[in-house]
Amino acid sequence: MSLLRVEELHVEVDGKPILAGIDLEVDAGEVHAVMGPNGSGKSTFANVLAGRPGYDVVRGSMRVDGEDVTELAPEERSLRGLFLAFQYPIEIPGVSNMEFLKAAVDAHALGRGEDPPSAIDFVRHAREAASRLELNPDFLKRGVNDGFSGGEKKRNEILQMLILEPRLAVLDETDSGLDIDALQVVANGINAFRGDGNAVVLVTHYQRLLNYVVPDHVHVLADGRIVHSGDRSLALELEERGYGWLGA
Repeated sequence: MSLLRVEELHVEVDGKPILAGIDLEVDAGEVHAVMGPNGSGKSTFANVLAGRPGYDVVRGSMRVDGEDVTELAPEERSLRGLFLAFQYPIEIPGVSNMEFLKAAVDAHALGRGEDPPSAIDFVRHAREAASRLELNPDFLKRGVNDGFSGGEKKRNEILQMLILEPRLAVLDETDSGLDIDALQVVANGINAFRGDGNAVVLVTHYQRLLNYVVPDHVHVLADGRIVHSGDRSLALELEERGYGWLGA
């Protein structure tokens, strides 16, 4: 059974068709890269998977571990193991990263019928994850994305992923705006996360991230549908030739 199964997904925003019939299967242990030109529907697809309001699913379905999540609220999808790293992370002044993450971890534990981790265990886990992303432990005391640089915001999204340990991580252009050093740190975090029990969907414009996070499958999205799929070599060909040769 696929970890994620998307069938005939049609989506509109304010009555305008954006996605025009997407089919996608992602198995546990896999990394799928979704690429495409501007305006192709990549970020819409990521947001729809997470259940962001404002996107109307007019036809089709999305299943996580066999369960239909198409009509579920974002928080319900999160409890079922779906995580979205935002292209433009929002700031939450006055709420520290530590408070935010502990509340999220506790909510997930309670949603699974488990006891939340102790404060000591959580702090240890959070500091280990921050260290992996080359973040000073004091970073955890700062307000969520408050005054963060672009690179810090993107690393903070990956920090959340490492701590929440979702089944399916959808990363919406996590590489945008990163210099080469920050890109390598983010890639290391993604590679530390990937494993047999989870999967990653990477939404990206360019293949440079895929130099460090090698995908199992690459899909090209154009005009709201997947027009071509292949392995890592497809991303390299897109880098060299662009999208025009696909008829996108």
